[in-house]
Amino acid sequence: MRKFLVILDDSRECLNAMRFAAMRAAKTGGGVEVLSIIPPDEFNHWIGVADVMRAETRERIEVHFEVFAKWMRDKQGVDPELVIREGVPVNEILAQIEEDPEVGVLVLGAASDKKGPGPLITAMTKQAGSLPIPMTIVPGDMSKERLEAIS
Repeated sequence: MRKFLVILDDSRECLNAMRFAAMRAAKTGGGVEVLSIIPPDEFNHWIGVADVMRAETRERIEVHFEVFAKWMRDKQGVDPELVIREGVPVNEILAQIEEDPEVGVLVLGAASDKKGPGPLITAMTKQAGSLPIPMTIVPGDMSKERLEAIS
């Protein structure tokens, strides 16, 4: 089964990327793989403190994921899977694509502010020419109705 790989983070535009991935998966008989990446510099503390912080971060990610997963199951009939990785975001996205041969499309949400589409989009577009799969960039301020119409 072809899966849409979408990145779960704290950005506003993440919501539209999730919606798009779920709608496309539902309409094409595919799946959704949600990837959340914990940056390596987030746990530069004493070992015991770092372990507690890591566990708390994973728990927060899982709760955040469940909100999206419930919507995907209830509204789109898609049962997403969660993958949590630790490391540099671009490297971890590329590694996940390499390690999971069912991933067929990378879906990213673009910020709509004046600073640009966001650091992840900027970094991933530099990789676009050598990606083994297509990348879809979903505008962060696109309406739900417009997303439904194009998916």
